[in-house]
Amino acid sequence: MEQILPALGVSAVVFISTNVDDILLLSAFFSDPDFTPRQVVAGQFLGMAALVAASVACALLAVRVPDGWIGLLGLAPLALGLRGLWALWHGDAEKDEGPEDSPRGGASRSRALAVASVTVANGGDNLGVYVPLFSSSPGLIPLHAAVFAVMTGALCALGHRLVHHPVLGSRIRRHGRAALPFVLIGLGLWILSDAIVLVRGPVAGMRGIPAVVL
Repeated sequence: MEQILPALGVSAVVFISTNVDDILLLSAFFSDPDFTPRQVVAGQFLGMAALVAASVACALLAVRVPDGWIGLLGLAPLALGLRGLWALWHGDAEKDEGPEDSPRGGASRSRALAVASVTVANGGDNLGVYVPLFSSSPGLIPLHAAVFAVMTGALCALGHRLVHHPVLGSRIRRHGRAALPFVLIGLGLWILSDAIVLVRGPVAGMRGIPAVVL
């Protein structure tokens, strides 16, 4: 019990510090009529489960992801944002068929996976914190995962509540669909900026070769 109580506090602090920015993304998804609350919640849980599973694997196998590669995850929200912007620009003519025009299960899964992909792409800091946390105390991994699951539900509830707030909710719902593509594009570019080391590395190496030869 003496070890469990501090671990609960650590889990809560770690989750809040690495997922507070998800409130903006969840609010944008909840305000978009193309996404149902169930799809958003399912996608958020799926994305968090993927981040936890990847962190557990890296911790137990002592794997370190090279600098810059996590930044390539930014391609997912960037692609989704550009696709949404294209749909808005063309008056939704290029949008996917809605649930009423396509198999409901397939449409629901694709939207849930879209939310999950954004959650994973925005999880670079999660991996950076979860891996050492799990490595330091492998026996507490189930406890940390359980706390993360509970707080993911609370995060989704908070995002949904924000969209339906009596004062802010109407404004968020009014502009949420138009803002979502720009939010995703901005997020994608910001995450991709971490991948610039993949370009600088080879360039720095090439610049260093003449100096060594001389």
